[in-house]
Amino acid sequence: MALKLRLSRGGSKKRPYYRIVVTEATAPRDGNFLERVGTYNPMLPKEHEDRVRLFKDRIQHWLDHGAQPTDRVQRLLAQADMMAAPAIPNQTKKNQPKAKAQERIREAEARAKDAADAAAAAAAEPEPEAAAEEPDAGADAATEETVAE
Repeated sequence: MALKLRLSRGGSKKRPYYRIVVTEATAPRDGNFLERVGTYNPMLPKEHEDRVRLFKDRIQHWLDHGAQPTDRVQRLLAQADMMAAPAIPNQTKKNQPKAKAQERIREAEARAKDAADAAAAAAAEPEPEAAAEEPDAGADAATEETVAE
């Protein structure tokens, strides 16, 4: 018989109130349970002391006898420092851009890196001032010949 620590819903419509119960894994959510070991009222503010009430000694008893908490109950127990918090799985790839968009992003990053490298190389190289001030004598002669023809 596999045991679970899970939430059993109570309260009226749009006003949830949960009991933390120990039950068989195959039992319905609001069906028979073995023992009530706490309550959870999500309508109260997070800092309110009655939001989560746990009977810690009974919970520990059932955990020692092999009861497995659901993810939500495990989070509530982790807040009370009774066990480790459940691992958060990695997100699916649906929130990432598609393949072509990722390729465009990589190309844009490569262009930006090349431009930054070129700017850094140009800033590091001193320009020869003498060659820039004197025009090339051979070039002037070639332009005069083309004009004369």
